[in-house]
Amino acid sequence: MNIVDTYTGHVDPGGDATRRTLDALTITKLSVGPMDNNAYLLVCRSSNEALLIDAANDPERISDLIGHGPDRPSLKTVVTTHQHQDHWQALGAVAGANGANTAAHPLDAEPLPVPPDFLVEHGDTLAVGEVTLSVIHLRGHTPGSIALLYRDPAGHPHLFTGDSLFPGGVGKTSSPENFTSLLDDVETRIFGELPDETWFYPGHGDDSTLGAERPKLTEWRERGW
Repeated sequence: MNIVDTYTGHVDPGGDATRRTLDALTITKLSVGPMDNNAYLLVCRSSNEALLIDAANDPERISDLIGHGPDRPSLKTVVTTHQHQDHWQALGAVAGANGANTAAHPLDAEPLPVPPDFLVEHGDTLAVGEVTLSVIHLRGHTPGSIALLYRDPAGHPHLFTGDSLFPGGVGKTSSPENFTSLLDDVETRIFGELPDETWFYPGHGDDSTLGAERPKLTEWRERGW
C-alpha cells in the first residue's frame, strides 16, 4: 500500500492512500469497493492506537493500510457511520482480524453484520488513544447516521460526515420529511456550531470545508429532496 503524504482530500478508486499529519493525530484516507467508498484510519501519534471509520469494502486493502510490521498501529475501534451496506462490507473481517471493538448508533445497529460492541448517541465521545472524538447524530439519510468530530487544539476542526454531508449538498433521503430532518440537523449541529475552516471528510468522493459549502445552504433547501 502506497501512502502519499501530500493530503488534498482526493483519492482514486484502487489507488494510493493519502495521509494528513496533525500534531496529535494522523488521518489516512483510502477509497475502497465499487462505489468509491472512503475509509479513514485515524492514528494517535502518542499511543499508536487507531480507529477506523467505515470498514466499507476491500478488507485486504484496509489491512495493508493498517500495515503488517511490528510498528503498525493497534486498531482498537471500527466505527460505522450508518447502516447502508456499502459502508460495512469489510466490518466483520477487519474487526475480527484486529480484535477491534465496533461502534454505531443504536438506530442503525440492527442491519450490521456484527452487533456493535458500543452504541453511541449524540454527544457521546470515542477515544483514539489520547485523542477524543465527539459523536454528532444527523437524522435523515438513515435514522442513526452519525458524524465524528475532532477539535484539533492546534488547528481547525476535522469532521467525518459519512453520507450525511457532501460537497454540494446533504446525503440522499427517501422523503421530504427526511430531507428536512437531515438539512435541519446539518444546519444546526454542524454549520451552526462549527467554523468555516472546519474540514470535512465524506463517505464518498472529495473533501471540502464548511466555508466553501455554507453559502449554498439556502439553495439546498430550495432545491429540496
